[in-house]
Amino acid sequence: MSILEGSSILITGGTGSFGKAFIEYALENLNPKKIVIFSRDELKQYEVRLKFNNDPRLRFFIGDIRDQHRLMRAMHNIDYVVHAAALKQVDTAEYNPFEYVQTNIIGSQNVIEAAIDTGVKKIVALSTDKASSPLNLYGATKLAADKLFQSANHYAAGYETRFSVVRYGNVMGSRGSVIPFFKELAAKGESLPITDERMTRFWITLPQTVQFVVDSFDLMVGGELYVPRIPSMRILDLVEAVAPGSKTHSVEIRPGEKLHEEMISQDDSRRTLLLGDRYVILPTIAEWGFVAPVGQSVPDGFAYRSDTNDQWLDVEALRDLIEKFA
Repeated sequence: MSILEGSSILITGGTGSFGKAFIEYALENLNPKKIVIFSRDELKQYEVRLKFNNDPRLRFFIGDIRDQHRLMRAMHNIDYVVHAAALKQVDTAEYNPFEYVQTNIIGSQNVIEAAIDTGVKKIVALSTDKASSPLNLYGATKLAADKLFQSANHYAAGYETRFSVVRYGNVMGSRGSVIPFFKELAAKGESLPITDERMTRFWITLPQTVQFVVDSFDLMVGGELYVPRIPSMRILDLVEAVAPGSKTHSVEIRPGEKLHEEMISQDDSRRTLLLGDRYVILPTIAEWGFVAPVGQSVPDGFAYRSDTNDQWLDVEALRDLIEKFA
């Protein structure tokens, strides 16, 4: 039984791919008192209303996480918060850096402030593999947000609220996924653009991300950064799985893009434990009574990268996942 069962839950960015998957899971499995969907786009909120047949347990708040007062109103009588709202496009961030700072960093601090002041019990914030050793502005803002959430446990030491982070890689079936784009080009008989044939990525499904977040609420005491043990895939294997035999052509790497992704850096590995289906990166400073979980230390020099991962999806496995989730 999850601590989320029968509770009041708020999700920022609740009309995104993760938000809709989380809402569906929660309504079917957690019997929530209410779920508050906090987001900016009224059309997407309308579409979510229709998707879930105006379920009376759902509440909709139009608002931006840049607005702390609106967040505080939305979090009134909320037990748990999933912080999923963010600006996420890597190349867009390079051209609009301060917009990403205002949403991903300042907006995250607003979420922290509102949660403490309204007595929220626990928050899990969603991070990204791009936050580890960030090359791009998007990753740098998410790393800053990760640090804010881990350190928020110091900030809230005299209060009930506790904060943790989950970090994972590319999500199959999420909005902006490359799979529909590849399928569309292949259907027209066109060549598929490949940034670099050496490229690798971590890969996870939407249902897996939701379950991982739900489990993290049960495990967390505050301050942990959880990373799932998930497989990697090669971009050429993805092309073959989506559109067998399609022609490809090379394109320039996008601004801020990496060849391979990383979820735990070698430096962070000194504070990392292996705990079943996940790694746990412990906080740098933990003086609020934090008790580390019992886990196995990772080897010296360990780094969790998509190109050196010990789990891989081949073409057949990718094709099976695409049929089920994409």
